[in-house]
Amino acid sequence: MQVLVTVAPNGVGPDGVADRSRGDYTLPEWDAHALEAALVLQASQDGVEVVTATVGPSTADPVVRAGLARGADRAIRLWDDRLAEADLFDPRLKARLLAPVVADVAPTLVLTGAQSGPEGFGATGVTLASALGYGWATVVTDVALDRDAEVVSVRCDRDGGRYELVDISLPAVLTVGTGCNEPRHAALGAVRAAQQADVAVRSLEDIGLDAADTAGSLARVDTVDRDPDATLFEGAPAAAAADLARVLRAHGVKP
Repeated sequence: MQVLVTVAPNGVGPDGVADRSRGDYTLPEWDAHALEAALVLQASQDGVEVVTATVGPSTADPVVRAGLARGADRAIRLWDDRLAEADLFDPRLKARLLAPVVADVAPTLVLTGAQSGPEGFGATGVTLASALGYGWATVVTDVALDRDAEVVSVRCDRDGGRYELVDISLPAVLTVGTGCNEPRHAALGAVRAAQQADVAVRSLEDIGLDAADTAGSLARVDTVDRDPDATLFEGAPAAAAADLARVLRAHGVKP
């Protein structure tokens, strides 16, 4: 049985797949919880192989090797230089790139982080499930696998302290929440071994795609400076609210 974990497929750009808000190449928080969920399953089930899949250039290798150091059995990294023009990948494109990789591995379970960092997307997992025709569940915080019945039973956290208990037929995609577990740290020996491990690198052609399959989904994000004429209301909330009220009344807004 194979469990595939998408390690840091979000925030892909020319500088790699790391959490750029941290300025280093550690595993993003949500993906670390997804990987830990796979490793917990591996410890409780016989014959489970954990495979990581990452979309990103060679600068993403530290993230890939961090997954290997924590216990993944093997890693796949997908990249093509023609993708380097993208500052941001939307969930549809990421799912389109990952789906052929998943189909080739043919895992019983696919685990993704419930949210990406730093962009905050939360749709990659379910979009990938749709592309694959797999069942899915989101913000999973508990996983129980019944391989004989071909069902995974999960607890999904919802707003307001509520949760849902759901049974999903296998194969399935689960997006894993941070409340699922406590990610382990890699031992020094495992880190050293991961530096020497092979990482399978796949191109667009290797997975049966070409640039035309991705051109429509590439998104570039530009930032615009704040209007210099904008008024910023500062100070205590009551005083700021009073100042805003005066401006609104001066423009004809009636209470």
